Amino acid sequence: MEKTIHSAKVISGLIITGVILLSVFIKGYTSKDGKDGAPEKVAAAPAKPAGVPVDVQVLRAQSLDDEMAVSGTLLAYQEVSISSELSRKVTAVYAKEGKAVSAGTLLFKLDDADLLAELEQLKQQEKLTLLNERRLKDLIDKEAAIQQDYDQAFTNLKVLQARIEQLKVTIAKTSIRAPFSGNLGIVNVHPGAFVTPGSPLALLTDNSRLKIDFAVPEKHANTLRPGDEVQYNVESSDKVFKARIVAHEAGLDQKTRTLLMRAVTNNSNRELLPGQSARLQLRLNNTGNALMVPNQALIPSSKGYSVFVVNNNTASFKPIEVGQRNAYSVHVTKGLAPGDTIITSNMLRLAPGAAVQLVSVH
Repeated sequence: MEKTIHSAKVISGLIITGVILLSVFIKGYTSKDGKDGAPEKVAAAPAKPAGVPVDVQVLRAQSLDDEMAVSGTLLAYQEVSISSELSRKVTAVYAKEGKAVSAGTLLFKLDDADLLAELEQLKQQEKLTLLNERRLKDLIDKEAAIQQDYDQAFTNLKVLQARIEQLKVTIAKTSIRAPFSGNLGIVNVHPGAFVTPGSPLALLTDNSRLKIDFAVPEKHANTLRPGDEVQYNVESSDKVFKARIVAHEAGLDQKTRTLLMRAVTNNSNRELLPGQSARLQLRLNNTGNALMVPNQALIPSSKGYSVFVVNNNTASFKPIEVGQRNAYSVHVTKGLAPGDTIITSNMLRLAPGAAVQLVSVH
């Protein structure tokens, strides 16, 4: 019985000792200001504001063809209005509208009956005059005639022969032929019509090649030369055609200060027609180290153009000078250098010195 009481006292003493130790332990965790004894948290540093998200492009030198667009007109390589040199009636029409003809092809025939009759008369006179000239020549050789009579007979013969040749030329003009190979247009006369000199009978056009006349500004008058190739397009086709410069005027037009140039293009398939307008792309020179900047990167102002350049994640404002441009980019002639990083988006949210965050780099 005493042993049981002793054990109960020991257990009670251990419980009291444990409570005391736990109190001491908890007190050690109590803060100086009486708050809960959890360890104090260190205050976090304020978050750095993120930069403006932007897309950028690193400039690299590239080859650039300096080009200029001008308008021109397609012209037939050869074109002539067929007409008569005589006032006569048309007896036959051999020309077929819209058909191709070769040089020398008979197109129209005029009445030549009276001319042929006159020619026959002169030929008969020539025979008689020739006999008289030969007889007098024999007499001169025999010293039976005077030289003056022979000279007169010889002259009469030559005058008559000249009249015959002149009449033959007139008769030849009654046969109107194609002066060169080409295509006939609309025929304006029919058999029985009376024509006079200059009356248009039909239009003959050589479209196997075409001429293109265009003007270039005074600044580029010495840039393009005969032999240079140019490209052009027309409204009726999506194809890009080629032509070669063959000549230019001797001087500038005093009113427009432009130089008229002429190029020739092949048209063997008759795809193009005279009178069409042509849009020519002229290659003036080549720049081997050009810097091209996207159009959306430009910031216009009354003083010109500027761009934002990135350096150490900071945007800075940089004025530039521009030259040739196309639908997507512009050539920067002054203000930038290869390796510069320019901002191509979100420029409205930027100011000089603003922090930026690079989203994409091109």
